[in-house]
Amino acid sequence: MSLWEYANPQKFTRTASALLPYVGGLAALCLAVGLGWGFFLTPEAANFGSTVKIIYIHVPAALMAINAWLMMLVASLIWLVRRHHVSALAARAAAPIGLTMTLIALVTGAIWGEPMWGTYWAWDPRLTSFLILFLFYLGYIALWEAIENPDAAADLTSVLCLVGSVFAVLSRYAVNFWNQGLHQGASLSLDKEENVADVYYQPLLLCIAGFVLLFVALVLLRTRTEIRARRLKALIARERMG
Repeated sequence: MSLWEYANPQKFTRTASALLPYVGGLAALCLAVGLGWGFFLTPEAANFGSTVKIIYIHVPAALMAINAWLMMLVASLIWLVRRHHVSALAARAAAPIGLTMTLIALVTGAIWGEPMWGTYWAWDPRLTSFLILFLFYLGYIALWEAIENPDAAADLTSVLCLVGSVFAVLSRYAVNFWNQGLHQGASLSLDKEENVADVYYQPLLLCIAGFVLLFVALVLLRTRTEIRARRLKALIARERMG
């Protein structure tokens, strides 16, 4: 079986419909257990108090904000090279989800920042690159809406996605590129010494899994909707011509 079989809209729609109940159910389970465990069963941190528990939303949302854009980048490249409409529609479907994740990361980061840094906002490298990423998401969505021809819209938004990927990378590695700044290092790392304590680490992994599965479920759902909307527009256009 080839991966390119799913470039067929009908096959993708059937597969997405079959997967959605399982992916959505697993997402709900992971989020319920992870958030319940993290918010109600973990202790307050010595230096941060109960504020530390915001990591169960902030870290997964920030992670998915970046990876949603990278998923859009891959889908856009497939569109530019192979001209598969499903990939362009998948990128379009992922954009509002990525925008929401970026907004959640920015808002929860501000809530974390006020007691920790004494301000809701600072022009820290990672914070600034995240704000720019948020603006790229807005521009990407607006560009899709502004252009009537779907293929032309897919071409231009794919180019915008390539440019915006620079800021997706900066958002992930800004702390490594610049040693200055208020933002802490990564909460999850291959270096065990850089990870949060195990008591927070384990429920955090569940929350991240829940956010990843939620993203996959929403992308499947929205892509299926985009395919059906495209098909409906094509049918309406044929009837008018006929």
